[in-house]
Amino acid sequence: MSQLFHLAKTLSAGYPWISSPLIVGAPMRVMSGPALAVAISRAGGLGFIGPGLKTQDILRDLDEASSLIQQSKIFQIARLSTSPTLPVGIGFQVWTDDLDIAASAIAKYQPCAAWLFAPRNGQPDLDIWSRRIRSASPHTHIWVQIGTVAEARTLLAGTEQPDVIVVQGAEAGGHGRASDGIGLISLLPEIADTLAARNSAIPLVAAGGIADGRGAAAALALGASGVAMGTRFLATPEARIARGYQAEIVRASEGGVSTTRTQLYNHLRGTYGWPEEYSPRTIINRSFMEFQEGRSFEQLKGDHDEALKRGDEGWGPEGRLATYAGASVGLVKEVKGAEEIVRDIKGFVETVFGEGRGV
Repeated sequence: MSQLFHLAKTLSAGYPWISSPLIVGAPMRVMSGPALAVAISRAGGLGFIGPGLKTQDILRDLDEASSLIQQSKIFQIARLSTSPTLPVGIGFQVWTDDLDIAASAIAKYQPCAAWLFAPRNGQPDLDIWSRRIRSASPHTHIWVQIGTVAEARTLLAGTEQPDVIVVQGAEAGGHGRASDGIGLISLLPEIADTLAARNSAIPLVAAGGIADGRGAAAALALGASGVAMGTRFLATPEARIARGYQAEIVRASEGGVSTTRTQLYNHLRGTYGWPEEYSPRTIINRSFMEFQEGRSFEQLKGDHDEALKRGDEGWGPEGRLATYAGASVGLVKEVKGAEEIVRDIKGFVETVFGEGRGV
């Protein structure tokens, strides 16, 4: 475990407010807003604000996060003493977000990290984004999310090395590898070995299927320096989420059966253009079941749009609205505060590895 502890020291130098083990709130689009990101960081983790419907939405979110942080004495002490950056990160979908707006927002607010995901043109896009962000804010760390060993090799051959690599297993919710992804328990060690063979000490953060202390401890034992969670943080008061959506996260069980990867819900919502290697994981409801039975897209779209008008009733097993969630959804059994979730997981990991040895 000594190598894991060494990497934790590398991370803690850039994020002086974090405590071991590192718990990260994934940048879920829209739903990971300022309140959730700040709460996670306030508990000693690292919260990320997700991409907005439009890139310019992050300006409002970063401004709100900055205001929340200014109200916290915990952050004031850490930030003024050792860190020039905002103690939250910001996420981008590279294929659709506007780099000029992103760089301008990062230059103004200086978030501690920028999480890059889903480039349309692969590594060249990641290199371009990384250079612009580092030019705009040299202290902002670059996090890059990958889901295959091939991506790890390509990333290491790029002109811009990330500060952190997020390894996402196929269990993850939202958008992940459509056909070539594998589970985290096999993926993360192979990527760790790939980095070691190239003498790379870039820290790895595990994502996909982690919803409690057991999953976090397992990921750390596999070689991760921290863990990122999305689905678990959907069931928090701080998440920017409809109550009907949240209720379905708590209700659903047996994620291997109740969730699937499909583009159907993207298309019902009018979202097209994702790079073909990505597909979202969602909880199955009437829309998908009737799609499997051969009902026409036009009919499904009509019913979907009607369900939108019914608010929270549009979600659930008999609902029709998109419910993006990971295969760990069956482990999420209640709505709980984000800070409490972080502290519970930290406490569990400490009992497994001993205090200070979790990452």
